[in-house]
Amino acid sequence: MVILHVLTPNVQMIKLIDIGANLTDPVFRGLYHGKQTHCDDFSHVLQRATKASVEKIIVTGGSVSESREALAIARNHENLYSTVGCHPTRCREFEEHKGGPEKYFEELVNLAISESAKGKVVAVGECGLDYDRLQFCPKEIQLKYFEKQFDLAQATGLPMFLHNRNTGSDFFNILSIQKNRGKFSAGVVHSFTGTMEEMERAVSLGLYIGVNGCSLKTPENLEVVKRIPEEKILLETGNYKKNAPWCDLRATHASYSHWSSMPKQKLDLYQPSSRKKEKFELGMMVKSRNEPCSIGQVLHVVSSVRGIDPQVIAERIYENTIKVFFQ
Repeated sequence: MVILHVLTPNVQMIKLIDIGANLTDPVFRGLYHGKQTHCDDFSHVLQRATKASVEKIIVTGGSVSESREALAIARNHENLYSTVGCHPTRCREFEEHKGGPEKYFEELVNLAISESAKGKVVAVGECGLDYDRLQFCPKEIQLKYFEKQFDLAQATGLPMFLHNRNTGSDFFNILSIQKNRGKFSAGVVHSFTGTMEEMERAVSLGLYIGVNGCSLKTPENLEVVKRIPEEKILLETGNYKKNAPWCDLRATHASYSHWSSMPKQKLDLYQPSSRKKEKFELGMMVKSRNEPCSIGQVLHVVSSVRGIDPQVIAERIYENTIKVFFQ
């Protein structure tokens, strides 16, 4: 088991927890579209995260096989944890499994129950609905197996790591108190990019809101983040691997003015020097490959937008995260 401890002097350290990192993505091993573009630098990714005071990282699973892979990574690192579930765009796998949907579900249950008792699996997911990418999985199949995964949450007692993209009222109808809200204790709508109304509806159901770079692109996004109740904010790196790990903060986003003026010492921690993958240099970030160390940037945007000291809001978000996933 690898335990990383890196201390940076003369910088006030803010404790961070990344609730959703796609560290199963092959790009963290130097593989892009099946081609080995540079060497495996996974250990350096974790070192940068630790240097930036990211104390815990939850590695997300989006299928049975990916959940196993996320768990294998978590087992090898004391401060890494994982989720177990099936992403909406992968829900065809239930019906394509050689043993049928029930066997697929059974594998998810066994994986979650055996490892949640050991403290390594901390959530059910990533699961939900995604109508922006129906080419990967039809709506009817997504609906059927999203609902099935509430039974997984009920069986394990784990919180839910939820995904919602352009689903109208379907997502919230399935989550409603009349249907499934009583089956799980807590949940987060991760990588939130919805409207003010959707945020308020999620909060009214007792859900938390996961904020990352994708949540901070537009002025409308920033206004929503400004209004999330403080006790419902969580921070994360990325989105599902078909998009991520590309949810980084960019100069073209509305968030730029809120993080570009950060002190150099903080920028060096949260946005270390990078190179394009074709010009890879070991020990440096890969340009646009979002990493857990960068959630410090997200924190500073949230604090700036809300007019709250970063240390103060960080402490509250840390408490929120412990409450949802680690108590």
